[in-house]
Amino acid sequence: MSLYTPDRLEPSDGTDVVGVDQREGEDNGRNDGDGSQRPTVTVVVPAMNEAKNLPHVAARMPADIDEIVFVDGHSVDDTVEVAKSLWPDATVVTQSRKGKGNALACGFLASTSDIIVMIDADGSTDPAEIPLFVEALVAGADFAKGTRFAAGGGSSDITFSRKLGNKALNAIVNLKFGASFSDLCYGYNAFWRHHVPVMALPSVDATEAQWGDGFEIETLINVRVANAGLKITEVPSFEQDRIHGESNLNAVRDGLRVLRTIRSEQRTSAPDVFPAPVSRG
Repeated sequence: MSLYTPDRLEPSDGTDVVGVDQREGEDNGRNDGDGSQRPTVTVVVPAMNEAKNLPHVAARMPADIDEIVFVDGHSVDDTVEVAKSLWPDATVVTQSRKGKGNALACGFLASTSDIIVMIDADGSTDPAEIPLFVEALVAGADFAKGTRFAAGGGSSDITFSRKLGNKALNAIVNLKFGASFSDLCYGYNAFWRHHVPVMALPSVDATEAQWGDGFEIETLINVRVANAGLKITEVPSFEQDRIHGESNLNAVRDGLRVLRTIRSEQRTSAPDVFPAPVSRG
């Protein structure tokens, strides 16, 4: 399976995309041997006690991903050992605190490619869809936002109550921040690495828990990207059921954290929070 597979679920015929221009500001482009350049891609995989799920994730990963950054959340099973066996060349880091947000911040900091893709380690986000996210970025987007609620997307996991709550949160964010999200709380996203400063993520060096360390990170990133005026393209995605184990997501607790994030971001003026977006020339 290739990073530039035309069909999200079918193996590539091995033909590389020709003529994809490297965007200004991206300097890690990979030469595919025919004189063409393509942006390099890092996949950040945060995981805690996901040893049984990782082989399923690895089996769907495109073969020509440039870098995998695996972030361990202080697992007590064989998660790290399994990850190293599946991805011998991966960069493996241990997150500095707890929570998905902190894990992603640690992973972004360790990434070196032009593009960063964030996926889950439980098998719910399909790595075979990564080419669709890369395609959206190469076509001109700053941020490729996965959505389960566009044609071609879907979910075998979301409950009616979660779907209703997500719809309400979408409406609030779109109204208050002038955005057009259809799936605010879905965490399958990709973006150009030089936009990470716009997200103003909590420092990984702090010893105490920080706001943004938990599942609210997805809303925080989405709102700050929208507020910064970056071009957002939604990408249809199908969410699978978690393969093994139980999710740490709590709809009520984490829904309240999302609401708190929205209120906090609304109170904070954009010029005080967000660095200026990186110029593309």
